[in-house]
Amino acid sequence: MGLNNDAATNVVDHKSLLEELGLKADALVQEIGVDSDVDDDLRDALDELLDEPLIDEDEQEVVDAVLLWFRAGEEDLTDALLDGLTTLEEGGAVWLMTPRSGREGYVPPVEIQDAATDAGLHVTSSAGVSADWAASRLVHRKSWS
Repeated sequence: MGLNNDAATNVVDHKSLLEELGLKADALVQEIGVDSDVDDDLRDALDELLDEPLIDEDEQEVVDAVLLWFRAGEEDLTDALLDGLTTLEEGGAVWLMTPRSGREGYVPPVEIQDAATDAGLHVTSSAGVSADWAASRLVHRKSWS
């Protein structure tokens, strides 16, 4: 029996979304890079599960996690990651959302790893949170666990 490579079937149930992302309901999450192509179902699910709504990228509040939407061909990924760190609490995580393989804007894992290293981050895991978007968890090297 072959592997099922259908991205839509490899997505966590939205009720388990916070657990999959390692977040608690009281977490503050900032979103960066929102555009018309983001997964609105994922965003809506997070808004429902979190006590506070997602924080806009222009806010300067200290947050527990950053949800960074990034596509190939945009600004430099290292710069985007560094921008995401400006409001991130020590020990917090950046969830880098990139289009899945085969979709427009796909970012190869080697580019994510290189940019993470350059930004002082380490890729620790991934999460199946969307049929069209891949999620990679990045943390400061000193807080890697």
